[in-house]
Amino acid sequence: MNHQSEEPFPVEELWQRFRGWLLHHAPEDHHALRPGASGAEISELEEKIGFPLHGDLKSLLSMHNGVTPRRSSTQAGAFLLGYSLLDTAGILGWQQNLADTAREAVEEGYEDEVIGRTAHERWVPFAQSLTGDLLFVDHRDDHEAEVGELCFGSPEYLWLWPGMGLMLHDLCAAVDGMSPLPRLGRRPRVHEGRMLEWVAN
Repeated sequence: MNHQSEEPFPVEELWQRFRGWLLHHAPEDHHALRPGASGAEISELEEKIGFPLHGDLKSLLSMHNGVTPRRSSTQAGAFLLGYSLLDTAGILGWQQNLADTAREAVEEGYEDEVIGRTAHERWVPFAQSLTGDLLFVDHRDDHEAEVGELCFGSPEYLWLWPGMGLMLHDLCAAVDGMSPLPRLGRRPRVHEGRMLEWVAN
């Protein structure tokens, strides 16, 4: 199913809204944002992964090419459910890691346990936790634009949203009202007036 045409939530507009909230309520998170990737950097990334990035992910990268790398949980920048935005180099590294895992599974005969469950060459990670878990945009034709969460050690990825626009809509609504996210069992909290955290309900 192609969710792109059904996505009524404009990524750039919602991102500006979310970024504005960070500026006023979680200033260290806002300060951690890096400038956008150039068109050449995005094109190079697409060339190396071997297929075009979904437009929503390209929009996000053009606004911010990741965040300042975190080295501990006390540092800001993990405002997306505890995940930090990756830059183009980080995206490429993780995508190639997943693609390699998928290829090895096919070669070794255990693709049913891996392909589309814990790895796929058309999963493009865009955010990473300190423990190495990932948020990714699915680029498979029948799952196009879906946002998933991949926690290493779990038997299967978790579907989160049908698209990045709805993800940002829900994040904005949650921080505006300091209310729980639907389905996910997490709610926002501002730590020390400087950074956004997501804690269990």
